[in-house]
Amino acid sequence: MSDATDTHCPYCALQCGMGLRAAEGPVPVSVVERPSFPVNQGALCGKGANAAAVLAPGARLTTPLVRQDGVLRPAGWPEALGRIAEAVGATAEAYGRDAVGVFGGGGLTNEKAYALGKFARVVLGTSAIDYNGRFCMSSAAAGGIRAFGLDRGLPFPVADIPFAGCVVLVGSNPAETMPPFVRYLRELRENGGTLIVVDPRRTRTAELADLHLAPRPGTDLALALGMLHLVVAEGRTDEEFIELRTTGWEQTRAAAMAHWPEHVEAVTGVPLPQLRSAAMMFCDASSAMVLTARGPEQQAKGTDTVSAWINLCLATGNAGRPYAGYGCLTGQGNGQGGREHGQKADQLPGYRKLDDPAARAHVAAVWGVDPDSLPGPGRSAYELLESLGGEVRSLLLMGSNPVVSAPRSAHVAERLRALDFLAVSDVVLSETAELADVVLPVTQWAEETGTMTNLEGRVILRRKAVDAPGGVRSDLEVLHELAALLGRPEGFPTDPELVFEELRRASAGGVADYAGISYERIAAEDGVFWPCPAEEHPGTPRLFLDRFATPDGRARFTPVQHRPAAEEPDAEFPVRLTTGRVLAQYQSGAQTRRVDALNDAAPGAFVELHPALAERLGVREGDRVAVVSRRGRTVTPARLTTAIRPDTVFMPFHWPGEGNANLHTNPALDPVSRMPEFKACAVRLEAVAP
Repeated sequence: MSDATDTHCPYCALQCGMGLRAAEGPVPVSVVERPSFPVNQGALCGKGANAAAVLAPGARLTTPLVRQDGVLRPAGWPEALGRIAEAVGATAEAYGRDAVGVFGGGGLTNEKAYALGKFARVVLGTSAIDYNGRFCMSSAAAGGIRAFGLDRGLPFPVADIPFAGCVVLVGSNPAETMPPFVRYLRELRENGGTLIVVDPRRTRTAELADLHLAPRPGTDLALALGMLHLVVAEGRTDEEFIELRTTGWEQTRAAAMAHWPEHVEAVTGVPLPQLRSAAMMFCDASSAMVLTARGPEQQAKGTDTVSAWINLCLATGNAGRPYAGYGCLTGQGNGQGGREHGQKADQLPGYRKLDDPAARAHVAAVWGVDPDSLPGPGRSAYELLESLGGEVRSLLLMGSNPVVSAPRSAHVAERLRALDFLAVSDVVLSETAELADVVLPVTQWAEETGTMTNLEGRVILRRKAVDAPGGVRSDLEVLHELAALLGRPEGFPTDPELVFEELRRASAGGVADYAGISYERIAAEDGVFWPCPAEEHPGTPRLFLDRFATPDGRARFTPVQHRPAAEEPDAEFPVRLTTGRVLAQYQSGAQTRRVDALNDAAPGAFVELHPALAERLGVREGDRVAVVSRRGRTVTPARLTTAIRPDTVFMPFHWPGEGNANLHTNPALDPVSRMPEFKACAVRLEAVAP
């Protein structure tokens, strides 16, 4: 529409296209459809349709806040920024540069993620930087790099999914987490393809499936190994593909054969006939895909679990060809781009490794600094949060709410309170911002221009549609002014396009090469797929068709073995807890819980349990139930449903306080990805008197 600004939704990694039109009243714009954008073709979920509500003055921050006598009070920008610069300088002088930490977010634009990583390493000189995307898809990233030499959520466009012969969707519920994506699953079945959904709950997505497998939480690795065992036993491997395009098959084959089907049935709880059906549906298809999400990835063995599903694809020749392969459904809005350009503990822009001398030299030249001045790799996200108040004494936090979203969240809140100084930049006064010494109100999606990279690796452009309130500044302005106060007046422009131009140079030649992508190209082409090394390059919608991104061009099998969850049920805590999202809320709920229409649809926390378990506890629908773990106790209403396993309960993680599911989640870390084990822990349930 000619009077609407073309932009994208502020929430999940589908990054649906939408338009914003000027409106009267406290909400300055209204959301309209944008049918021309190919990913969602105008469709929006309730979160996207109501996204503009957070632009209202009453829903968001409009002035800086500083803590005085234990209370946050309004302040001017010079005072707020001056306090941050003074505190950071004092911490570095007293305890060293690594005592200043930086924690970023998977919702930041590429420009802001890039500038934040540069700020940490050039201005602060600290290695203590990571971001909440570590909690999103780091296991999938590690598994993809391990097998293919490259991590991009989907190595093909979402439009390819309906043309696969079979799709296995593992631990994902897009009917509630990204509803416009569901059209691709429906089209898959309309085209004659089959859909297998792996989830301990019979979700709205599982209702669409030809076959639903409901394993115990924490056993996805055994399930994948059991399927590969059956593929080998039935002689359904693609020996030509294995010979020509892979390495490491013999060891992987031997590991899979140690997981015989009856053993897998006992471990997972998936009946053997269903396991056989899944393996044969996958093999009988003309082409097949495996798509994972947080279910199998947010485990202390998430990387190995991803590797097991990749091994299944490789063994059957379902990789490196059209309408086949492994992909990850990224969760956060810029979960892909946010980890490509430097806010991750071990990375430099372009998905370069921080400990690679050539990478350091290239990026240092773009930044105009000595490569030796760049700090080395730092701690992963949870380890960084764990160090607060100890090794890290001051923290700058941008666009994240770990008080609600981090595992063992009560402990994380304690660590935040133990800091000498905490500064938070955010759109709203989140539960984490409430603990800060300084809170900076910053612009949000409709008030700023910047690029995002969606789950396909498509770099898209969010356009500014409305001016921010007078007391609000952009994150780029914050970094520019702080850099100047800390002695670096140059190198941190506030114009996002100038930042992106520098990002292009910094990423050039890297794995995630954006050198050929410009704002003009994105606007003209509805986004550009990376890698795109030159302006005349068409971009790369489909990876690996000719070779994989390994030195020899072959994909690597990885032999893996199943192992139990870090915390298994026992006599004291006999039930498994798993967590996830609901349709009307998003992530920690910091923004969606401020939208009346979304709160009406999903007003608060709950625990979902099977009627058989409820009967043993004497619990009825709506009764208040205490969920107790080794890390905390929550009290929340019960929802009874036969759609969940009798040995498992489910809690959504969008709410703080007594319904905060992440009070329970286990911070046990994957040894490769450093992903915490959000998706499986042991609890007991207790009926609570009315």
